[in-house]
Amino acid sequence: MEIKDKIIVVTGAASGIGKAMCVRYAAEAAKAVICVDRDAAGAKATANDMNGHAYTVDVAVESEITAMIDHVEANIGPIDLFCSNAGISVAGGVEVQNVDWQRIWDINVMSHVWAARHLVPLMSERGGGYLLNTSSAAGLLNQVGSAPYGVTKHAAVGLAEWMAMTYGDQGIKVSVLCPQAVRTEMTKGHEDHVAAIDGMMEPEPVAEACVQTIRAETFLVLPHPEVIGYMRAKTENYDRWIGGMRKLNRKYGGFDA
Repeated sequence: MEIKDKIIVVTGAASGIGKAMCVRYAAEAAKAVICVDRDAAGAKATANDMNGHAYTVDVAVESEITAMIDHVEANIGPIDLFCSNAGISVAGGVEVQNVDWQRIWDINVMSHVWAARHLVPLMSERGGGYLLNTSSAAGLLNQVGSAPYGVTKHAAVGLAEWMAMTYGDQGIKVSVLCPQAVRTEMTKGHEDHVAAIDGMMEPEPVAEACVQTIRAETFLVLPHPEVIGYMRAKTENYDRWIGGMRKLNRKYGGFDA
C-alpha cells in the first residue's frame, strides 16, 4: 500500500516512534495524519508539525478508541491505515501486582483488539484496509527483567498473526513492528540495557522501515536485522537459546523500567 492520499491514525503519537511515524507519513503526502495520545499537548504538537489532527485518547479504554475512530470516520474520512503503536513497560516478574499486569495488558494487547474490533467490519465492507501493530523484538524473543512486557508483546505478535490469517481474504493487510531498543521516553536512562545490545536506534529509521514494509505489504517490520538471526537460533535449539538468555538475565536481570 502506498501512503500517498491515505487517511492514517497513529496512537502514541506525542513522541518517539509514534511521532516519527506521523512525520514520515506526512512526508509521503498522506491525505490526513491523525495523531493520537493520552498527552493532549504532545499530540497537538505533533499534529501542528504537519497540519495533522490531534486526538486525546487513553488507549487503555475501549470506549475512547471507538469514539475516536467514529469521529475520524464521520468528520475526516475512512481510515486506510491504523497504527496501534502506544505501549508501556513494567519491570519485574510474577510478583508484579495485578493492577500493573492489567494496565500493561490493556495498553499493549487489548488496545490492538479494540481497534480491530471496531475497524475490521468497516474496512471489510469497503474492500480492505491496513493494520500496523507495534510489538517489539521482545514479542519474538523475550524481555530480560520484565515478564509483563515480554508476555504482552508475545501476545501482540500472536494477535497480529491471527488477524493476518483470518482477515487477509477480506482485503485487510496486517503488519507487526518488532524493533529492539529505540531511543524513546521508555528507554531513556536504559541505554546499556540488554535490548540495546546491538545499539540504540533513533525513531526515524524505525518509521522508515514501517513505510517500506507497508509498501511491500509484508508481515514483519524488523528495523534491527539481527532479530531474524536470533529468531532462527531460538527455533533451531530452544534449550541452547534459553541457556543464552539465562546468561543475559544474570547480567541484565535487574532492569528497572
